[in-house]
Amino acid sequence: MVFTRLRELEDIFSANRDGTDLDRVNQNSGSGPVKVRPELIELLSRALEYAEKSSACFEPTIGPLVKLWGIGTDNAHVPGKEEIQKALDLIDYREVEINRKDLTVFLKKPGMALDLGAIAKGYAADDLKNLLEREAVERGIIDLGGNIFAIGEKKTEKSFWDSLKARIRGSTGSEEGYWRIGIQDPREGRGNYIGIMKVKNKTVVTSGIYERFFEEDGKHYHHIFSAKDGYPVDNGIVSITIVADSSTDADALSTAAFTLGWEKGCEIISTIEGAGGIFVFDDMTVRLTGGLEKDFTLTAMEFRVID
Repeated sequence: MVFTRLRELEDIFSANRDGTDLDRVNQNSGSGPVKVRPELIELLSRALEYAEKSSACFEPTIGPLVKLWGIGTDNAHVPGKEEIQKALDLIDYREVEINRKDLTVFLKKPGMALDLGAIAKGYAADDLKNLLEREAVERGIIDLGGNIFAIGEKKTEKSFWDSLKARIRGSTGSEEGYWRIGIQDPREGRGNYIGIMKVKNKTVVTSGIYERFFEEDGKHYHHIFSAKDGYPVDNGIVSITIVADSSTDADALSTAAFTLGWEKGCEIISTIEGAGGIFVFDDMTVRLTGGLEKDFTLTAMEFRVID
């Protein structure tokens, strides 16, 4: 059931497979509107809202730039300045036309291309969470790789002796029911954490420079691009984790805040009620917003949390 639905969503949103709804829209850029399924209309509408809210720091029409750099493929390379400028000329979320009545999407400029990789996994996580709730699933973890949704409260089994020791220590039971989510150490591979975030009925989404990258002439190039200059964002941030009620929001926020930087990133996170962020910087400092301090525990002592 869950995997069937994931395949359905991939058939709609994937920019890397022929014949998906998104691919057909891209193939017909500049030619005319394309009939798509309602899910793409919904997701693209949310993406355009974030593009407007972030002054295009979140940019769903970044497809030409993503394809040009080829990060995550065998063709990854640093493009020339003229190539980058040609790609930038095709990037403009205001040139996307949605017709909700006819369920069509039209990219007005030939060569434009949507890439919803910065929000589609979040939408999928929300969709799967709703599906599981309709099936009366009370608790569980959805893990889409960098996108976690902790459903309900974690069931904890305590022995008589554990309960007795807790009472003797005067424990309030504040840890009960929380899911403990590791926050990726951006210097290391998966499974290595800088800290633990405890959550209930929340999504935890991380974007970072370690996810997809390549190195050329000793320089690290990652997959989070600026639609302003066409290069990977370089502002001292190495990862951002968003904790929120909606994974769609958290996914978009993680990219938007990463691109905006610390101060403006905090501002856009604050526009979503109940959302908070964990910013990790290249100087090994960590800063938290949205009241996450009470539920976050730093475990990697090389890092330090600052105000």
